[in-house]
Amino acid sequence: MHRYLVASQLALSFSPLVSSYTWSFTTTPQQCATLSLQISGSGSPPYSVLVIPYGPTPLPNNTEVRTIVYQQFDGSSTSTSFQLKYPSTSQFVAVVSDSTGFGSGGTSVAGYVMSSTDSSCFNPNTTVMPDFPFNIYPTNQVVQCNASRLWWDPTQVEGTPSFQGVIPGGQSFSIPEGSITQVSNEGTGFSWIPSVREGTTLMIVAGDDRGLGTGGSGLYTVAQGIFPNSSCLTTTSPSSTIGSPAGGTYPTSPSSTDTSSGTSSSSSSSSSKTNVGAIVGGIIGGLAALVIIALAGFYFIRRKTATKVTKERPVDLFQGDPEDDHDLAPGELGNYYRPEPFLATEPAETSPMVGGEEGRAGTAMSGSRYGTSDRRQSTFGSFSDMRSTTPDYEMGITGGTIPSSSRKSPTPRQLRPINIIQHDDAGAADEQAEGQPDTVELPPAYTNIRKPVTN
Repeated sequence: MHRYLVASQLALSFSPLVSSYTWSFTTTPQQCATLSLQISGSGSPPYSVLVIPYGPTPLPNNTEVRTIVYQQFDGSSTSTSFQLKYPSTSQFVAVVSDSTGFGSGGTSVAGYVMSSTDSSCFNPNTTVMPDFPFNIYPTNQVVQCNASRLWWDPTQVEGTPSFQGVIPGGQSFSIPEGSITQVSNEGTGFSWIPSVREGTTLMIVAGDDRGLGTGGSGLYTVAQGIFPNSSCLTTTSPSSTIGSPAGGTYPTSPSSTDTSSGTSSSSSSSSSKTNVGAIVGGIIGGLAALVIIALAGFYFIRRKTATKVTKERPVDLFQGDPEDDHDLAPGELGNYYRPEPFLATEPAETSPMVGGEEGRAGTAMSGSRYGTSDRRQSTFGSFSDMRSTTPDYEMGITGGTIPSSSRKSPTPRQLRPINIIQHDDAGAADEQAEGQPDTVELPPAYTNIRKPVTN
């Protein structure tokens, strides 16, 4: 039963008020200047206006000097004026009401305070505070159709606090108070179910017997919640008004000095300038991209051509670039390609060092075809030993030993030049590991080939 009663109160509080009057600013909002309003139509006096700071303060160190202004019209007057003690470039929202209820005249969008030469109406180094603070639970949250608790410290208020909901450019309303209770760690307060659609910008303003706004204000965006609930919404639920907001003509941005129905008069020209700038920027950017692509293509073509020419150049294997070969005459071979002479002895059959048992070791094998073996050693060095192990004599094929008359005389061997070829496939000689023997290739000695014996 209590839930239905609360829903009924919400419907009555949020029922649309058919306003028979309008209002507008008659002066431009300026820093420390006089702001005037005018009522048009047939409302129900007395009238009042509530001016609420909107958005962050523009002053350094986040100094807040703006206070909520609650201005009541005199008697049945349809106009009022007061000093706007707000710094330039700051914003505010204004709500006009008459005796029929809060927000009956409509709510403006965020107005913009223009600059002036007067700055004596506030202290830029002192932050102002409301007469009493209010709190909301869950902290800093307003969730569609989910209960929130508004609470305060009863020792700081005068009388019973009241709360208003303000939607910039839309409908404003009084928040109905349910049963006031005491909750541990939450002070004195009541539960409220926001019948406001999710995504709506909502300002909650608190006041007491000293006037509306004495408890300050809070800015919220209505959330959908983890478990979306729309059971409290009706066709009369408060929302932003479609069409021109209240307030008439006033600035809403730094670029405008005079606006109509909250819409900047310079918005169309600004948009036009922006579009022209975007088009010019796009053309310049496109031309720059084409130039970059052309340069890149030219670079790759040149690089490909240079690589092809380099690959087609013949390689001269005989013209290396060792440090000691750079002064070679045309056609002259480098040091690595010059043949080196090697002197070796003429092959011979006997050696003066051969004698005794070694000289008689070559007995003929029984039934041998070639007769007695006649391998002997030489007195020369390691290369001579290798060459002289092959006897140089004429061979017969008739069997038995070769006649001594066919052997050469043991005269001293004559030295003859030979070439030694050293392959450098594994690197130069100085790159070989120390202690590794060098490999010398010698031409074959055809001295062991026996001539055929003719009959």
